[in-house]
Amino acid sequence: MPQVLLSRIAMARSGDKGEGSNVGVIARSDAAYRFLRDHLTAEVVQRHMAGINRGGVVRYEADNLRVLNFLLEDSLGGGGSASLKTDAQGKTHGLALLRLKLDVPEDVLESTVEGTVEGAVGEGAEA
Repeated sequence: MPQVLLSRIAMARSGDKGEGSNVGVIARSDAAYRFLRDHLTAEVVQRHMAGINRGGVVRYEADNLRVLNFLLEDSLGGGGSASLKTDAQGKTHGLALLRLKLDVPEDVLESTVEGTVEGAVGEGAEA
């Protein structure tokens, strides 16, 4: 089973939520979402983001959107204007999570084409 970056099978968007940040992980295919729902747990994210986040991680699922949303409860050092962190709004936290390496089955990789989203307008459209 190949080890790949999360970015190979998903995209992400992140931002501030008070003292924390949220990272939405958007799967590139239905197969990728099923895999991520089983393997990208709050615990996995908490370990990977330990250098950024001092608090807990809560995961929310949006199956109809193929999205896992993670709330990093203490990642911004007070948040927004109170934080001394370079990224006080957590905009880079999505990119940081996409650098997570996962062992991904071949069939999941084959269900995605890097840089595209299955089912996008104009099949194979750039993501």
